Amino acid sequence: MGKLGKAPARVDRRTLNFAQYLHPTLPPAPTAKNWTDKVIDWQMLGNDKYGDCVEAAALHMEQNWSAYEGPEEFEPTKEEALGAYTDLTGFQAGDPSTDRGTNMLDALNFWRKKGIGGNTIFGFAACEPGNTEHVRNTIELFGAAFIGMQLPYSAQGQTVWMVPPGGPVGPGQPNSWGGHCVPVIGYTPTQLICVTWGKLQPMTWQFFQTYCDEAYAVLSGQWTDANRADPDGFTLAQLREDLAAIPG
Repeated sequence: MGKLGKAPARVDRRTLNFAQYLHPTLPPAPTAKNWTDKVIDWQMLGNDKYGDCVEAAALHMEQNWSAYEGPEEFEPTKEEALGAYTDLTGFQAGDPSTDRGTNMLDALNFWRKKGIGGNTIFGFAACEPGNTEHVRNTIELFGAAFIGMQLPYSAQGQTVWMVPPGGPVGPGQPNSWGGHCVPVIGYTPTQLICVTWGKLQPMTWQFFQTYCDEAYAVLSGQWTDANRADPDGFTLAQLREDLAAIPG
């Protein structure tokens, strides 16, 4: 088990909303989607000792995208994860006072403008937290969903993250363990599959709905090349225009 490190969710009115780029005629996402079978070796990327889960999640997404879409698999390193953590937050190994975690929105903007592990993204859009159809569409269209959760103590040691029988109170209280960021790269009718702490981790849909406090569709260059047609049911051209109009 590794460390947590997602800072509290922050709202920025300039953040684009995923729902506004979905065509009304978009068919429902498939009941299952799997982007989990290409990468063999997921690394901890420093998240066993430090709270760099946001940076590790970004690098795991780049790794998985490249495994499916790139000429060869990108293999991220601990040094790249901790380097991004330092650039984003001022973290310094050996100084616990600097190991404070990362805000996901800050990381997304940094990832887009400067890159993480030498890779940049084209853009991103916010999903409605806990919206199951949004996360299905995001995984179906773009290969992953970048999600933040307020993990409960009860998740510690669970082989499948699930809401405890007593509900989201006591050890099941949201954020009683802390904030965590993971990429979700697959789902079935009964669960989602994310990457965390060097392995695939399943969670129930109820767990996702109960503990997710932010979620984003992240558009990598490999999925959104300028010469590539819009994914079915998603207005990528409009998203490009709207991103270009955002100041700063």
